[in-house]
Amino acid sequence: MRKIFLILLTFGLFACNQQKDNTKILQNRIDSLEIKIANTYKPGFGDFMSSIQAHHSKLWFAGQNQNWKLADFEVHEIMEAIEDIQKFQAGRKETEMIGMINPALDSINNAIEKKDPVLFENSYTLLTISCNKCHQAVDLGYNVVKTPDSSPFSNQDFKPLKDSK
Repeated sequence: MRKIFLILLTFGLFACNQQKDNTKILQNRIDSLEIKIANTYKPGFGDFMSSIQAHHSKLWFAGQNQNWKLADFEVHEIMEAIEDIQKFQAGRKETEMIGMINPALDSINNAIEKKDPVLFENSYTLLTISCNKCHQAVDLGYNVVKTPDSSPFSNQDFKPLKDSK
């Protein structure tokens, strides 16, 4: 009986030692992955804002050309960028304030659905004003957004295809 007890005790101690080694290996892997995640690139706030600026401009030209499919695409790109800001830039004052443009985006969506150029222009003006109010609220009032007067995208035709109205 004593022999069996010693054999079981030996196996038990070996198993415990093996468990400690596995725990240490797993903890080292977790630590390594945490370092990699911390050093992974994530876009900065300015990267997101530059993207929104481009889509804001394209949205204007799509609406002016009554290319409602493109306008719908561009407004949803802005919404997606805002979601990404909230995901990747949480905790910033700018992120907390960005939701103030949602009513303007809803208004533009409504104008696009109705394919109403006058409502679109008014909604776009509201969006632009909302962007500037947000900039002012977070002490970035020197960054003034306006309705574009010429497209920086000379490689894009904003007119709708004949069969896509």
